Amino acid sequence: MEETTTETKEAGTDNRNIVDDGKSQKLTHDDIQALKDKGIKGQEIVQQLIENSTTFRGKTEFAQDKYIKKKKKKYEAVITIVKPSTRILSTMYYAREPGKINHLRYDTLAQMLTLGNIRAGNKMIVMETCAGLVLGAIMERMGGHGSIIQMYPGGGPVRAATSCFGFPESFFRTLYEFPLSKVCSLVSGTFSSETLPSEPDYNVPVEEESNGSLEEKQTLIQETEVESNTEAVMESIETGDQETMDDLAAEDAECKESKERRNKENIREKQRKQQERKRKLVETAALLEEKNADGLIVASKFHPTPLLLSLLEFVAPSRPFVVYCQYKEPLLDCYTKLREKGGVINLKLSETWLRNYQVLPDRSHPKLMMSGGGGYLLSGITVTMEKVQSDANSLEAQKIEEPVSKKRKLEELHC
Repeated sequence: MEETTTETKEAGTDNRNIVDDGKSQKLTHDDIQALKDKGIKGQEIVQQLIENSTTFRGKTEFAQDKYIKKKKKKYEAVITIVKPSTRILSTMYYAREPGKINHLRYDTLAQMLTLGNIRAGNKMIVMETCAGLVLGAIMERMGGHGSIIQMYPGGGPVRAATSCFGFPESFFRTLYEFPLSKVCSLVSGTFSSETLPSEPDYNVPVEEESNGSLEEKQTLIQETEVESNTEAVMESIETGDQETMDDLAAEDAECKESKERRNKENIREKQRKQQERKRKLVETAALLEEKNADGLIVASKFHPTPLLLSLLEFVAPSRPFVVYCQYKEPLLDCYTKLREKGGVINLKLSETWLRNYQVLPDRSHPKLMMSGGGGYLLSGITVTMEKVQSDANSLEAQKIEEPVSKKRKLEELHC
């Protein structure tokens, strides 16, 4: 900092006479590359750029500071290791790969966590296709206390961003997963363990357990081994080396035993994982059948209406739900369907707006470049339908009875 202050003592009053013609810097690109090849530090390169600039001393102090920061960012490599967090990962994904997280901005994600009342001890249902970013944010907020049920499409959940958080193993013990393809059967009451993959039988021989593709691969490997071994045996017979034949036979037997042992271990491990997955799936189905979830978060690339209407069946009354979508029209359709169906109150469709500000002495102002949009949120609170219907029936009965009572009073007065 002392070097920069000494250099910035001599400064101009304004930048009106400075012309950006590309000729103010005496050092060429080859000169700078030669300095890098010599191993000169970035700080010294920045200092030489300042000394060889013909317009640096004519700039104002603010312009000089901006020039120095720009050159330091380009030539001084600074690596800072920080602990991963929701804000860091969401900012990184939004800046580099926004399509993977459905253009979910970090301030919108923060509003989702607040509107969804995410806290420790909750039982949350999450349906997201944002590479696991929303799931990781919820797990971080809950701190490993409570339970999270992740609904996923396809063959399995995607948790690329979740793995970047570095959660301990205890966090994943409270994480459950359930396929969307089984939700309809669970709502209708036809879901059972028979629809899941059958439990593995460890007493079945290896040849029966392995699938066709594995058997074909093994036969091809064995055929190639036999051909190579026969060729080696023929060569050894021709040379008359009996010891080589014995060694080849021993090696062949050892290879076969090791491969059979490896195949058995792989099949056992695969069966163990299948059995563990089936057990976890049955536990998740039991948790959903309780229909007492404390909240629902949906942030998916699919249309939100069928997802929300089916998953709200598992949420307890007086609990919040939040739906994120990059576009407004799907949420408007969802809003209309929820109004027609009922069972929800305090429905709100909102859009988040974010603008960054530069805060510096004597030059605080909004930044010129800002995000065009952070998506839309539909939030609300669930209520029971039975009480609403009974209240509506009682109101209708009161409306019917009121005219009769008034008519009787009028008749009594005339009498």
